[in-house]
Amino acid sequence: MHQQHTSMKVCTDACLFGAWVAHSETNKNATSILDIGTGTGILSLMLAQKTAATCTITALEIEPQAAEEANYNFILSPWNERLHVRHESLQDYTSQFSQTRFDLIISNPPFFEGDLKSPNENKNTAAHSTQLPWATLVESVGSLLNDHGHFFVIVPTLRAYTMQKLATSNGLFLATEILIYHNSKHLPFRSFLQFSKTKPNQITREKMVIKDAENQYQSSFVELLKDYYLFL
Repeated sequence: MHQQHTSMKVCTDACLFGAWVAHSETNKNATSILDIGTGTGILSLMLAQKTAATCTITALEIEPQAAEEANYNFILSPWNERLHVRHESLQDYTSQFSQTRFDLIISNPPFFEGDLKSPNENKNTAAHSTQLPWATLVESVGSLLNDHGHFFVIVPTLRAYTMQKLATSNGLFLATEILIYHNSKHLPFRSFLQFSKTKPNQITREKMVIKDAENQYQSSFVELLKDYYLFL
């Protein structure tokens, strides 16, 4: 992965999130995927590796250097014909393609709201929700997702309930929540959320621990990421 010019680098929790989505049954049946805020393009590439050859992936990125780098990563991949980067905001895309519908939408959105900002504006765009408030994100997802589609998003655990409330107000129902722990001694730091337009009979709630007491990767972590990491 090339990420020299991208503000938000590839990180463990994002890779774990991508692997989790890629292994889901809904991903295997998808023919159209939208990646909102693709950054380096890592999530799109992980999904492309596991989806059918007929599945197309549209990756949105507002930051110009990140969009260029994602496009470069896509061109170098074996799935380049199915991966398409669009350098534009979600708001602009939604207004242009209001009739477009996706089977699956995935996002690792800006997390921070009202927090101290960096002097680097590109980092602020990637990390802070100023240009993409969560309310706007979820509203667009609600209009772009088809009736049987699924929306996957990664958020800080402390803000998971906020995302759930916004989703519900836009006709998206929580189907699955996975709490992610660095290890068993700490509180969860990330939540992986799956929403659909159909209300599930019950919500699946699970937890995943990255490392054990000996600071070794847990078998569940290794199983999810073994197809993506060269050394694990």
